[in-house]
Amino acid sequence: MAEHHPDEIGFHVLDGDALTFAQWEAASNQFGRTLQSAGVDHGDRVAIYIAADEAVHWVTSYAGVHKAGAVAVPLNTRLTRPELEALLTHAEAKAIVFSPSLAEKARQLADDVPSLKVVVSTDEPLAGDSGTFQVPLEEGDLADIMYTSGTTGLPKGVAVRHRNIAMIPNAVPEWNGLWWLHASPLFTFAGIGFIYNPMKMGMRCLYMPRFDAGRFLRSVEEERPMAVFIVPAMAQLLIADPHFDDADLSSIVLCSLGSAPLAPSTLRRLQEKMPDATVSNAYGMTEAGPAYCLMPKEESFKRIGSVGQPMPPMEVRAVDENGDTLPAGDVGEILIRLPGREREYYKDEEATARTWAGGWLHSGDLGYIDDDGYLYIVGRQKEVIIRGGNNIYATDVEAVLHEHPDVREAAVVGIPHEVLGEDVAAFVVVREGVAIDADELREFCGQRLADYKVPRQITIVDTLPRNATGKVLKQQLLAT
Repeated sequence: MAEHHPDEIGFHVLDGDALTFAQWEAASNQFGRTLQSAGVDHGDRVAIYIAADEAVHWVTSYAGVHKAGAVAVPLNTRLTRPELEALLTHAEAKAIVFSPSLAEKARQLADDVPSLKVVVSTDEPLAGDSGTFQVPLEEGDLADIMYTSGTTGLPKGVAVRHRNIAMIPNAVPEWNGLWWLHASPLFTFAGIGFIYNPMKMGMRCLYMPRFDAGRFLRSVEEERPMAVFIVPAMAQLLIADPHFDDADLSSIVLCSLGSAPLAPSTLRRLQEKMPDATVSNAYGMTEAGPAYCLMPKEESFKRIGSVGQPMPPMEVRAVDENGDTLPAGDVGEILIRLPGREREYYKDEEATARTWAGGWLHSGDLGYIDDDGYLYIVGRQKEVIIRGGNNIYATDVEAVLHEHPDVREAAVVGIPHEVLGEDVAAFVVVREGVAIDADELREFCGQRLADYKVPRQITIVDTLPRNATGKVLKQQLLAT
């Protein structure tokens, strides 16, 4: 892109800095040389610990790590020092590049993690030569170690190799110069895919470092992006914003959602607001790499709740507890296969063998496939509530709660019950200025759900705890 479109802006932080492709190329070459001169060798792990508002440094550092032949280890800036220390120790990181605002913790980590030998701040000068630079790499070399978001248990490091890092092949695209607006943290699976995919489609990256519904809507009106990516939590905030109904979103051709299940009512509301756009809830996971499902625009209204059809060479099955393939419409664990592009857990053979048993990735997600091959995700295996022998999917109850006009967000969990084994509990965030009680919500659910699915316990809360990718941390709800 630097060769063909050197002066075009490739990456722009909303209300912040911008990079042309030539600047991006030059700065990443300089950073690659800086790492090499500091002693970073082929295959060494380099942690990226950069604040969201320094996204320009994030993307140049990420490219520079690969140019040095090293392995990028993106770090969640919201993690505590002990959590970061555990990840860096597991990755045996040799270097860390960090924002000045994170300097104190970064230098403490360098003291605590024996493998960390190189500490680089984004405000330090780079090596002088900005010419083409690339340490030779093989397809099987490690590119990234992506630590999972860890809604339950400790994060695992997913080993991403150069042969399976990309969904869109490298090529010089036809340049259209349109914006792709994105707001997910760059250290997440959703965020890191945003770095290169827009340019591969002839587009520019417009990055929002901290999501704000009102600012998001204004930026769509001002910058007229062709594509946007949001997580379900953002979608709910957008719909609840007082300016949503009046906002001009007509420039959007593709509204992609992902990272968590989406309430059908939310998807319908977005599709009604953007009738000419493809609005789809994408399905993917870090372990599955460039696996992708596609929802044709003409099918989106007819198949509310589906994440689309698996795109070849991705294969998907729904299986029972014995691993046998289920007929269309039956709910089971979703297995994924992407021949030749499998990923494994870094330094964890046992977890790798368990997760990729029989050549299929066991996702832990529950779902079904309809007669036409469309995939539906209904929840996580661990989120099935077994109440008196009846299986209840938390997402089914959440979807009904989201239908209530005064409910902004809802999360449903199973709680212990002496007689029934488990019972259903809901945590609900209501719209601002609205007064509503648990009895009203129970009555609302009772009109739309079987009696055994209606939450016995409903708690009104100000916010739901979420991780960086927008997934609700249900273990924290259970602890309240």
